[in-house]
Amino acid sequence: MKKIALSIMMAALLGACSTTPPAAIVDPAAQGNAGKDGNSSEIKTVDTSKTSGKSMYPELTDPSNVLSQRRVYFDYDSYVVRPDFNEMVQAHAKFLLSHKDVKIILQGNTDNRGTAEYNLALGQKRAEAVNSMLKALGVPAGQIEAVSFGEERPLENGDTDEAWSRNRRADIVYAGEQSQ
Repeated sequence: MKKIALSIMMAALLGACSTTPPAAIVDPAAQGNAGKDGNSSEIKTVDTSKTSGKSMYPELTDPSNVLSQRRVYFDYDSYVVRPDFNEMVQAHAKFLLSHKDVKIILQGNTDNRGTAEYNLALGQKRAEAVNSMLKALGVPAGQIEAVSFGEERPLENGDTDEAWSRNRRADIVYAGEQSQ
């Protein structure tokens, strides 16, 4: 009986973790099409990826800019943002504060050690740790969404220290980008 209940709970938990498509962001260029009330009837997403040509915000994809760095790595079994990522998170906070129409999704990830439930919870705590840091720097909660993928989206497969350390991370994904 306990196994059946646990199976049902797992299915419900995994179903609740499904992702939603990124929210639409108003394109400032579309403001010229606004009606009398100042609202635009056309909403576009900001495409910051390299896939559709020129980015609306080139600083996000410029390899020489700290904003092109999007991964916060964590120590084993930890969700504390390491000091070596403070500057990067602060740069993203500054960008978000100066671009109030841009939204991000923080995707928490873990290595493959631990149970699925534990890793989902740890991934969420990692995303929330970056979220808390951004909010402490003044970024409104409405610009940030935090989700967990647990161990489901590894950067590197394998059971080595190197693979595990690359998978213990939170990814900063700007709305309109493809998931990394």
